[in-house]
Amino acid sequence: MFPEDFIKRIYTQEYLDAENLLKALEEASPVSIRINPAKWNLVPVDSSNVPWSRKGYYLKNRPSYTLDPLFHSGCYYPQEASSMFLEQIIRQTSGLDGDLRVLDLCAAPGGKSTLLSNLIGPDNLLVANETIVSRAAVLAETITKWGAGNTLVTQNDPAALGRLSGYFDIIVVDAPCSGEGMFRTEIALDEWSLSNTMHCSERQKRILMDVWPALKENGILVYSTCTFNPGENEENIYWLLENHEAECIRLNLSLFKGVTEIDFKGIYGYGFYPDKIQGDGFFISAIRKTRKQEKIHLKNQKITGLRPDKTDLAATDNLTNFSHDRILKWGDEVFAVPYQMNDYIYLFQNLKVVKPGTKLYVLKNHDILPTHEVALSQSLKPEAFPRTELSLHDALAFLKRDNFVIGETVKGWNLVTYKNINLGFVKNIGNRVNNYFPVEWRIRMNLPDHGKENIISWIK
Repeated sequence: MFPEDFIKRIYTQEYLDAENLLKALEEASPVSIRINPAKWNLVPVDSSNVPWSRKGYYLKNRPSYTLDPLFHSGCYYPQEASSMFLEQIIRQTSGLDGDLRVLDLCAAPGGKSTLLSNLIGPDNLLVANETIVSRAAVLAETITKWGAGNTLVTQNDPAALGRLSGYFDIIVVDAPCSGEGMFRTEIALDEWSLSNTMHCSERQKRILMDVWPALKENGILVYSTCTFNPGENEENIYWLLENHEAECIRLNLSLFKGVTEIDFKGIYGYGFYPDKIQGDGFFISAIRKTRKQEKIHLKNQKITGLRPDKTDLAATDNLTNFSHDRILKWGDEVFAVPYQMNDYIYLFQNLKVVKPGTKLYVLKNHDILPTHEVALSQSLKPEAFPRTELSLHDALAFLKRDNFVIGETVKGWNLVTYKNINLGFVKNIGNRVNNYFPVEWRIRMNLPDHGKENIISWIK
């Protein structure tokens, strides 16, 4: 079942129990989700906690996320449990009460970005980057659904971000890898080859080299992969420390039984092996930059023509809790930028921005047209729009953009909700109600005719 070269190698890795690992890789992957506490605070029925994540839960069965309105509204994200250990890395290495600029370099589809956005809070900055255009669009969708206003989505090569000298306090590099930790799937098995592991290792080195200049002095770089291969894991960390002034950070694992500490020539990495933990294969390590580097100081940026007027600010106040110093107007579109305006202009001038923040509304013939982004925003005021609760069946029909039954609504813009969570906008124009759920995000699978759909049940 497994490649011969892979089997031979893992028997040489002293910290692995090769026989039990191979047996575990023949079993199904655990099912896990992480809850968005800004929107949802209930606990899944028949679930257990992921030990290293405060809001991570294992589920007994895999639900249909597509058929769950709470997934589409950003109440939770189906993230692999091992990768949630990023939360512990950040908590143990970084002060979260300061003024933070964080980069998630290889961010799609967005699980780690949503975790980071919650950890750092609304007043700090997360730049979530993805090199591939199609994956950057998926990332932007995930960030929009999560609803945090602190994230800028970009689509750039690592070298472009590396030119932002000393800008970031934390950089997370979840590097493209050979995928051995996901050998429970046929795709990962089919794509594996010995030559590809070597190609991945060289590509990972280039990525690290390209982005390293963007990390400030005493900043933290978190490196992770979903493979067991030392040439992509601890050997790459050793190579990085040989070529740069940096130190590896040793973590406290006392509360996390089963996580394996790898000590390779004085550097520390942490391995997650399916025979020892409940999760897929994963490797992670934290490095502190010790090279002296002057902290970047941004000049005050002129934003002539982008300042909203009093009417725009009044409209924004009616809709959201965003502060005025983060509101920007671009043509007929009004945005809340993720961070301080000087930083936003600096990043906009140097990067390809896919999602510049939260688009609040569009002005059309003096009318305010609210966006789907503001419908899902954590900063939307509860009283901003009338709300209409939908049944599960009608909520799914709304998400599919099919005909659905809606109760009596006032004329104009209305929010539709499921379990009191915003799904999006409809507009009552008198003779009909128009559905404003984004066409490109609509559910495409057929909906069940009757019976209870396979979605998560919750308890308080």
